[in-house]
Amino acid sequence: MTGQVVGYLRVSSTDQRTDRQDVGQVGRVFEDHVSGGSTDRPGFTEMVGYLRDGDTLRVWSMDRLARSLLDLVTTVQDLVGRGVTVEFISERLTFRPGVDDPFARFQLQLLGSLQSSSGL
Repeated sequence: MTGQVVGYLRVSSTDQRTDRQDVGQVGRVFEDHVSGGSTDRPGFTEMVGYLRDGDTLRVWSMDRLARSLLDLVTTVQDLVGRGVTVEFISERLTFRPGVDDPFARFQLQLLGSLQSSSGL
């Protein structure tokens, strides 16, 4: 089943622009203009509810999607478990339903931990 490609963009404040987060051609884009540490991310919440089995979520970088390493790993596992492919452009990592890639999982945890220690 082929779904649609969805983009998610996040910047830390309302005066920042999302145009540097090039997620390519997507059918729909969800945006947040809030700190990654905030639990009130309406665009993220709407995106998670919107995604369906067969869709692809495209995000510029891991640090745009999650607030912490635990949040990152949990979010990716949840989405992939629901049949959604998750692509991180900057890190060149893709997580697909039904595909267990230990090296990609290791990279997710390693890079996520580095980004979380620098203020993910």
